[in-house]
Amino acid sequence: MAFALAPNPAPDSTPSPEPARRRLGDILVDRGFVTDEQLGDALALQKTTNRRLGEVLLQEGLVTPAQLMEALADQLGFPFINLDGLNVDHTLVQKVPEPLARRHRAVPVRMEDGNAVVAMANPADVIALDDLRSILRVPIRAVMADPDKIIDTINRSRQGDEQVQNAIRMAVQDAGEVETESDLRVVETARDEAPIIRFVDLIIGKAVQERASDIHIEATQTSMRIRYRIDGVLHEVMHPPRALQPGIISRVKVMAGMDIAEKRVPQDGRASMVVGGRAIDLRIASVPTVYGEAVVARILRREDGLMRLVDLDMHPSQFERFQNVFKRTWGIVLVTGPTGSGKTTTLYSALRELNEPSRNIMTVEDPVEYRMEGLKQMQTNVRAGLTFATALKSMLRADPDVILVGEIREKETATIAVEASLTGHLVLASLHTNDASSTPLRLIEMGLEPYLVVAGLRGILAQRLARRLCDMCKTPRVLAPELAAAAGIPPHLCGADGSFATFDSQGCQNCSGTGYRGRFAVNEFLEVSETLSHMILEQRPSREIERQAIEEGMFTMKEAGLRKVQAGLTTIEDLYRCIG
Repeated sequence: MAFALAPNPAPDSTPSPEPARRRLGDILVDRGFVTDEQLGDALALQKTTNRRLGEVLLQEGLVTPAQLMEALADQLGFPFINLDGLNVDHTLVQKVPEPLARRHRAVPVRMEDGNAVVAMANPADVIALDDLRSILRVPIRAVMADPDKIIDTINRSRQGDEQVQNAIRMAVQDAGEVETESDLRVVETARDEAPIIRFVDLIIGKAVQERASDIHIEATQTSMRIRYRIDGVLHEVMHPPRALQPGIISRVKVMAGMDIAEKRVPQDGRASMVVGGRAIDLRIASVPTVYGEAVVARILRREDGLMRLVDLDMHPSQFERFQNVFKRTWGIVLVTGPTGSGKTTTLYSALRELNEPSRNIMTVEDPVEYRMEGLKQMQTNVRAGLTFATALKSMLRADPDVILVGEIREKETATIAVEASLTGHLVLASLHTNDASSTPLRLIEMGLEPYLVVAGLRGILAQRLARRLCDMCKTPRVLAPELAAAAGIPPHLCGADGSFATFDSQGCQNCSGTGYRGRFAVNEFLEVSETLSHMILEQRPSREIERQAIEEGMFTMKEAGLRKVQAGLTTIEDLYRCIG
């Protein structure tokens, strides 16, 4: 959760006396903002100047405006939020007319549990709350913020909106003038005069700035929707007019070298560009939908794949097993998981450890996502007849020591890869499965003989990507025994009383108010032992294979993730979201 917010109290039919409101000075002392001596001096000065205590404290420089507002929020019984540098939900901000937001000094921050979190100078203003509720049409959770920071946030948000709106306005004026590929080619020669090109560049530039991994551009019945996937979660960022759809889609397809005249079948392409001084690659896919074509662009930052194997942060016992399979000169090692689970990044981390002049390392991928010196990297080209299978056959005649297969998709590729692992080659490959224990049966279902799977398979690393808690604002919390049991946490990970120590986050400037910044891998590693080989030959159910692997020391993805929750890397909620 981004903020620890208490629900608004429900009205009680029986009036009860209100508790005495705590004095502002006592709150400031309790929070450590001032000392008893400083408070005494300020109170004495207040009596002589007849000013408010807060004004005196600010005038004397004893507290900051943020500290004073935080104490006032505590006194009034509302949560406090620091808006410094916070990136708000622009879609939500646009729903509130600017004059009304300025008049009430209120700005929506984000949606949380179906409620709009609204920062207000006076959260007790019932008229402002009614206005906001009628406009946003969702329940409101009011939090208190510095009035000056609220106005700054409105200005900052509207400036960003103005940049987008100007780009949209110019693109709308230009819409209809660029209809064919030849028109777009001409427009590209006069880049500064091409509004649609500048608008697409703005979309990509903002995505890189926001650390997005994917850009989704799609049409709805009445408009367009542009979303960014940030730390594994999709966020809506803008809604351009529907009239811009043909121009935006055509521009992206031209960048990717795709056929803009073909709108009936899916297409794939690739583009490269420099954004903010950083070279990025875009892997682009278009699909036809009932409202027109939709495009998804995956952002590949070339340097991001060059992480170290130790950065996987596996448990020492699991990491030692994982490293041992790479010390062998032959066999096949699989990295499995769904799309976007970091399989390629993990494979390149392994290649970084193996990349030495004494080894001939070759890869075949679709596409080549990262470039690495010292490797012979090959990209498939189905139109030219270069598939994973044909590329693997040619590789085996080029004296490789290590082979990386970007993805095993069908029987022929799987068979060649396993046979290559049996003839003195170390083969690394990715495969789409849910967990490590179901992978051998998946290979058998693809058509491989069980004896081939057992003979070549050395280890399986299954993984997911969980969001990393922001180090600047995470706070410890303890799950009560009954909540820990309900969450399915194993007793050996709980305390003596059955409670479970974990962390939560409040959101801050560093993480743009989300409570998370970055992602990390949660994984399980299954090393194929003699006992497991016999079970695979007998095609025993994956659950039986998993139980045997656990007896032999494997940590399941759930247990590995819960250990990282204890270490403060993520929350239980996000862990269960990513591992299902």
